[in-house]
Amino acid sequence: MALSGTEAKVVNSVDELSKSVVIIKSRFPRNVQVPGGQPVQAAGTGFIIDSNGNIVTNYHVIANAIEVDVMLKDGRVFKGTIAGGDKATDVALVKIDGTNLPVARLGDSEQLRVGQTALAIGNALDLPGAPTVSVGVISALGRPLPGADLIFEGLIQTDAAINPGNSGGPLADLDGNVIGINTAMVQFAQGVGFAIPINTVKWVLQQVLENGHVARPMLGVLVADINQAIRGHFGIEARDGAFVTKVTQRGPAAQAGIREGDVISKVGPYTIHNTKELIAVLAKFSIGERISLTFLRGNKSYEIKIKLVAAPA
Repeated sequence: MALSGTEAKVVNSVDELSKSVVIIKSRFPRNVQVPGGQPVQAAGTGFIIDSNGNIVTNYHVIANAIEVDVMLKDGRVFKGTIAGGDKATDVALVKIDGTNLPVARLGDSEQLRVGQTALAIGNALDLPGAPTVSVGVISALGRPLPGADLIFEGLIQTDAAINPGNSGGPLADLDGNVIGINTAMVQFAQGVGFAIPINTVKWVLQQVLENGHVARPMLGVLVADINQAIRGHFGIEARDGAFVTKVTQRGPAAQAGIREGDVISKVGPYTIHNTKELIAVLAKFSIGERISLTFLRGNKSYEIKIKLVAAPA
């Protein structure tokens, strides 16, 4: 039976991309109160990003694991080493001792459009055999993940089926370019899955490969979202922004003159509506960079220059 043009494109993309998709078996310590308890095992997915054995997966797939096994599509099994990761974005890097490995081609998530075809590939339900493939569309961009603590909320929403075991696997476009990492499904909904944009993943990987961890710039403040209680107690009129609850001594914010009770409203060209936006925006800048920052104190707005420093690992 001859395949249509679109079908042939899907099949060819899946054939090529699945070569780089791996099964990850992580073992975790059982509760120490159980005498002689055997480790708990969980299964996830990953994909190879260079021929020397660097593999991307979700942080939650390998976090706190005492042992990681990586199985390639050709059946070979390697012991994996956790090379680094970032809980805040749910991205991790696993290293295996391999050479000339098949590599996934990474795309550009900034170019995505709602409605374009998306292919999800992964170790769904830990079923034996080749990776499971599902096809759908990109349903939305820039989504938050319900009930999660991820600080980068610009997730890709897709209706391509994502099931337990898919975590860490690639979400790809019709040409087989990886556009995201499948990270979660919503159990109370149907046809709603989420993926971390590949451009976020690239940024995290660069940090991990260069530093062994993600180095984020910081201002040296603790902040809170503005709500009715804060507005009433402190007598502030602002409804949006990041309310400064504490200023670190000798930190960048303290040196620039920011005080407790100020409201950060803008960083560089970006308007700040809440604390998560502030954290996400700061990641767009470099450690040591001098940036403009606008804050409210009472009814007055002030703009200052502030030099970012590295947050503690």
